[in-house]
Amino acid sequence: MVVQATLLKKASLVGAFFVSVCLQSAAWAFCPLQPELQALRVAKVVDGDTLRLADGRSVRLIGINAPERARDGRPAEPFAEAAQRRLQALVAANDGRVGLRVGVKPRDHYGRTLAHAYDGSGRNLEAQLLAEGLGFRVAFEPASGLETCQREAEAEARARQLGLWQQAQWLSPFDLRRGGFALVRGRIETVQRNRGGLWLEMDGPLVLRVEPKLLRHFDAAALQRLVGREVEARGWVIDRSRRGGLQADQARWLLPLTHAAMLEVLR
Repeated sequence: MVVQATLLKKASLVGAFFVSVCLQSAAWAFCPLQPELQALRVAKVVDGDTLRLADGRSVRLIGINAPERARDGRPAEPFAEAAQRRLQALVAANDGRVGLRVGVKPRDHYGRTLAHAYDGSGRNLEAQLLAEGLGFRVAFEPASGLETCQREAEAEARARQLGLWQQAQWLSPFDLRRGGFALVRGRIETVQRNRGGLWLEMDGPLVLRVEPKLLRHFDAAALQRLVGREVEARGWVIDRSRRGGLQADQARWLLPLTHAAMLEVLR
């Protein structure tokens, strides 16, 4: 019986190994290889989308928003710790180093370096995490060039209900309770364009906005034809009531669209 139990345990471990290998093999196929990058030592994996390098730089990975770890009295979001551990494992498998391709916009407003991360073979780490359901795909202008392949990686996880996609992640505008990252589904009621940009009012207390400087990256005519259509929007929701001066006819919640890939038409 001991021998049988040992064999079963080994079989289970071998099975888990092959599942992991299969997931990696599928994910690596999404984004193009980026070989011959300088290998940089990682001092710490802060969370599922942030690294601290040995040279002191903090690096925010482009294209992924991992679930938030516990902080400021808030509990960790589902799969936050799993995302951190997975990124730690990917870095460790590459001798504690990563290659970086810094974005067109090199830093965010926190001073962190914005970059895509790669292993020693030039394989994109964000795509691996997205394909395992350990983060949400995000995109910003100026574009990084990996928006399409990272979308495919996330779509793989959603189709297979992996990681955080084991449960529905989207909300309706009526479900919003606080600011922060959200995936929202609903119907477009009206579309207006003015000096403040292009505004897509949804059925419920939410408006999507494309600011004027970003309009050239969107198909404005196509956006204006979205009235009555069901869409899925993603991004960081802002509670406008906290700013004061919210008028009675204005939606409480505002979701700025930072890239065309942050809005998808469902039907």
